[in-house]
Amino acid sequence: MTLEIIPFKPEYSQDFYNLNTEWLEKYFYVEPYDEKVLSNPKKYIIDTGGYIFFIKNETRIIGTIALIRQQTYFELSKMAILPEYRGQKIGLKLIEYCINFAKQEKWKSITLYSHKKLVPAINLYKKVGFVEVPLEKDVHYERANIKMMLVF
Repeated sequence: MTLEIIPFKPEYSQDFYNLNTEWLEKYFYVEPYDEKVLSNPKKYIIDTGGYIFFIKNETRIIGTIALIRQQTYFELSKMAILPEYRGQKIGLKLIEYCINFAKQEKWKSITLYSHKKLVPAINLYKKVGFVEVPLEKDVHYERANIKMMLVF
């Protein structure tokens, strides 16, 4: 299987929405913040200085990930893989791509929010160098109970 990581294009907006809502509904639910961002990724991620990447096989988009510009940092977020492609290290490829991208951009760090019940995801983040840091009270995700950071 040949995989290619490509940047956001408006015609992939529905793929971004579908991939993420499927994942959220499987493990949690779609929060109002998610719905807003997923429904208009160009406005809430791209136009505010963030990035969205997709991973594509020969015929279709099979995964996505975003680097969302927050006020003082970039947040690794919105990673989702089609169910039939999970467990094939595609998430690792996307995260490594984002880490290399951040280093090329000379960022000092990347932050992410997750939930401790997502053990495989937490282990993946630790494997690539993320460490747990204190979680603020007013985090923008209701489901988040862990904050992690990768410092370069």
